[in-house]
This record gives sequence, C-alpha cells and structure tokens, in this order.
Amino acid sequence: MFHAKMFSDEAPKYRDEQWQTNEEERPVIVQFCANDPDILLKAAQLVVGKADAVDLNLGCPQHIAKRGHYGSFLMEEWDLVSKLIRKLHENLEIPVTAKIRVFPELDKTIAYAKMVEAAGAQIITVHGRLREQKGHKTGLADWEKIKAVKEAVNVPVFANGNILYFEDIQKCMDATNTDGVMSAETNLYNPALFSGKILPTWQMAEEYMEICDQVPTKYSYMRAHMFKLFRYSLPIHTDLREQLVNTRTMDEFWQFVRDMKQRLIADAEKGEEKFDPENIEVDGFGYRKYPHWICQPALRFEHDKETSQSKRLLNEAQAAAKTPAAEAASEPLEQAKPDIEVKVQVKGEAETSAEAEVEADADAGNDAKRQKVSTD
Repeated sequence: MFHAKMFSDEAPKYRDEQWQTNEEERPVIVQFCANDPDILLKAAQLVVGKADAVDLNLGCPQHIAKRGHYGSFLMEEWDLVSKLIRKLHENLEIPVTAKIRVFPELDKTIAYAKMVEAAGAQIITVHGRLREQKGHKTGLADWEKIKAVKEAVNVPVFANGNILYFEDIQKCMDATNTDGVMSAETNLYNPALFSGKILPTWQMAEEYMEICDQVPTKYSYMRAHMFKLFRYSLPIHTDLREQLVNTRTMDEFWQFVRDMKQRLIADAEKGEEKFDPENIEVDGFGYRKYPHWICQPALRFEHDKETSQSKRLLNEAQAAAKTPAAEAASEPLEQAKPDIEVKVQVKGEAETSAEAEVEADADAGNDAKRQKVSTD
C-alpha cells in the first residue's frame, strides 16, 4: 500500500524508493491510501501503463491510519469514500477497485458495499472483520457478511480473512460464493500458500533471494521477509537470528540463508519420526502441527506462552537435539514493513493481483479455538 500524497509528491524520493515492478509481475494492482480525491488521482496517474488497476484501501485498522485519516477510519465518511472512488472511475484509464471492512450491522455493511459499487469500484474485496478486530483482538472474519455482500452487488467480490491453509481457500469460496480469495499476512509466512504445496522455509528463502538478485531490494525489506519466513526457527537458532540482524550485504544475506538451511536440514533429520505431509497432526485448537522448518501461518495465541506455537516448536527442537533448554527468544523486531505482493485465488487459478502493505491483522490465526463458519 502506498500513501497517495507521498507517492504523488514532486520530489520522487518516496516513489523511487517504494515503487518498482516489471512485466513479469502482470497483472498487478497498485493499492493507495488517501483522503483527498485530487491527490489520489494524481498518484494513480503515475502508475498508468505499469499497472492494470488501482485499489483504494478502506480497510487498514492500524493507529497510523487513524492518525493519517485513511483506511478503515473513513468508514463513517461515505460521501468522501464515494468521491475518492468516483474520481478515479471517471478520470483514470484503468479500473478502480476497493478493499473494505464490515460493520457490526449487516444492513449497514451491505449499504456501504453498494455505495462503493455505485461510485465505480470494479472489484470489491471484503475483509470480514470489524475495524476493532486487530492484533490479539483479531478473532474470526465473518464469512456470512461477505456472502451477503456478494449477493447484494453486481461486481466481482473477493473474500479476505480466516485463510491459514490451502484448503481454506476453497472452503471460503464455497461458504461465501465469492469470485476469489485474498490473503495478506499468511502469504508472508507461507509464500507457497496458493500453490497447495507444503515446502521447507529455506526453499522459499532461496527463491526470494534469487528474485532479489535480479530486482534491487532494500535490505530492511529483505530482513523483514526473512524474519517472517523463519519465524519459528529463529527462537531456536538464536545465533543465526543475531546474524540476520547484522546482515548488510547480499553476500551476507545469502550466507545467512545457507547457514539456516544447513541447520534446518539437520533439525529435520534429528526427529525420531520423519515429517509426513500426508499425515499431519493437529493440536487442541485444531491447528496443524508443522515442524518449525516448514512454511506455516503465524497463529495469534502467543499471549499464552506455555501453549503457544513458538513454545511447542521450541520444546520439540530441544527434545530432538537432547540439549539443555535454550532461552526462548521473543518475536523478532522487524526492521521495516515491506510492500508485498498479495495473492488472490480466482476461481480455478492463482494470480498476482495487488501490491499492498501488510495489514498486521489481515489473515492471522485467532486467539480463540478455530470455529467452523456456516455455509448455509
């Protein structure tokens, strides 16, 4: 997600630093946050020819969005939201789409979506959570409200929320009858989410590094991605966590990935039972028990340190190594929040659909026991 005012500034520093794409990434949608129609249009015009659509973020619930007066903090200003979308719809050469959150009231949610459609949005992505549902208050997304929006509007609707595993994609589409599914945060921890493959983290890290070799990328962004990919391994291999913190060159990043790969392959061989992707156990909450070296979603019950996913994986690794318990490291500080590629599953195929900032609560696991969403 790009800040429209900063992106459209005459001084191109922000734009040159943040915005890059190439033909191999098409189709691509560029997402902006904004609260001024003219500034939004000015920013959007700068990506025409390099993007296939522009998306307006009306879903970000973070405090920075409240301070900046954008994202979900425009939900009460329907006239402004309508003007923002209509400005692009009537003056931009490429389509405009929008991502929204839901209200507590179903009728209000439907009316809001209809207003967004009437203003000119060609696709509506519905994040089925309230503005207040973020961080450890994330909870479950309401698929029933997403379904109701789909039934009420005539443009394609994408669903967002509760996507932890590949199988959740079809479950969501069946439950909501939507045209596609969007995932943000889960896609960071498991970039293979939409492929349906269960892959080791080092394989994804190597693939990411190969991309960075071809496309110049800020080291702070790379470091943040590595913290996500190796979320459950870094508390076990704390020396490599320190190594990652101090990476300053491409060679050092590659060395970190090679060192981590070597460690994780050794960890995979230590276990008494080999990991079988065809027979995966689940814990008491219904979450899958992957070893720490497998790409997996981040689960939000870390407030209970004794039953958390991180604690379980740390204990298992220590038991396999038969070494004294190491001090469990806390969640690593991320150096920067990178712009990431958000994947959308459109009926029958996975396609790249947007460049968007990760919303911290976008598709995280939940603090409570996972519930089954009704498909009635």
